[in-house]
Amino acid sequence: MLNNHELTGRVRTHVKQYEEPTFAAQPEVAKAFLAMREKARRAGIDLIPYSSFRDFRTQLRIWNGKFSGKKPLYDMDGRVRDFASLSELDIIDCILNWSALPGGSRHQWGTEIDVIDGASVSPGYVPKLLPEEVSAGGVFEALHHWLDENIAEFGFFRPYASYNGGMYPEPWHLSFEAASTPALRQVTPELLTAVIRRADMLGKDVVLPLIPQIYERHILNINGPGTGQR
Repeated sequence: MLNNHELTGRVRTHVKQYEEPTFAAQPEVAKAFLAMREKARRAGIDLIPYSSFRDFRTQLRIWNGKFSGKKPLYDMDGRVRDFASLSELDIIDCILNWSALPGGSRHQWGTEIDVIDGASVSPGYVPKLLPEEVSAGGVFEALHHWLDENIAEFGFFRPYASYNGGMYPEPWHLSFEAASTPALRQVTPELLTAVIRRADMLGKDVVLPLIPQIYERHILNINGPGTGQR
């Protein structure tokens, strides 16, 4: 069981740093991922963890960058939104469609890994983690067909396989069910409220009354294991 500081990414005592490839995760998550990576290698896929453990400060930096307009906001199809036309509530909604609330990100648990295929990209290509890359003809289309058939064997699932009114689809986001499901049960609106109150977070006064709604819509509202693929 994670303690509250681990659960909200304020410490990293629950994760281990790995090299070749570089990522951080709980040891049991890493073991399963590396086994899956080996099977992918035999299929000609270089399964790379593009993002794994993400601490609270990193999630807060992402949030503040998007809330201030320094980082772009996207619609479901990956098109950039017109920041100047958005109200504060609109901005919060747009952020939460793609990025978690600081303290409420699954990446804080050390159970989540965003993946790409290093074998399918040309030198210098910078992955966007947007729908265009996984759709028909996209650079990672083949990777995701392989993942459709193989992630369950290694205990992973896609919590954002489809849009259910919360997060937009993120088929590249893999979650290790045996560790992430218990962590999800530990998250509460009260814990999120306490963490956000102490954070130097833009829009905090608007967000705080919305936390029960955010909890239901963006944290609990996932595609569970066995609910189908993307």
